[in-house]
Amino acid sequence: MNNSFNACEVKLTYSNKVKAADRVKIRMSKDTYDFLQKVYDPNTMDHHESFKVLLLNRAGEVLGVHSISEGGITGTIVDIRLIMQSAILANASAIILSHNHPSGNLCSSIEDNDMTLRIKKACEVMGISLLDHLILTTAGYYSYADEGMI
Repeated sequence: MNNSFNACEVKLTYSNKVKAADRVKIRMSKDTYDFLQKVYDPNTMDHHESFKVLLLNRAGEVLGVHSISEGGITGTIVDIRLIMQSAILANASAIILSHNHPSGNLCSSIEDNDMTLRIKKACEVMGISLLDHLILTTAGYYSYADEGMI
């Protein structure tokens, strides 16, 4: 009888190359927007939709940014499992969601609202705080937290 089996090795890594003293601190939605303007490619903001998540520690300092998906003109696929995986891997206590609207429309859609609610529920199960969800355009931003939507 052969008791051996084949299985893939799972290897997850998180590399912290930023000193604690050099981390950006997020206090309000404007801080998030200012930080994300350096993260999103201005040449693609009006071209296609991208979804990114900011990973934060308990002090509100950015541990990292993870690009979840790149999509088309009218949307992008967001896998909640990837968001939670990145938060857990970074030992994040909180996250901030973000995506851009190539149309320039700063209003949240029904799909945006539904997705945010599903992610919020996943965060609650995992003990991770969902602090905000920003919709970005080249003209400005919409904050779910500022609008009382989170």
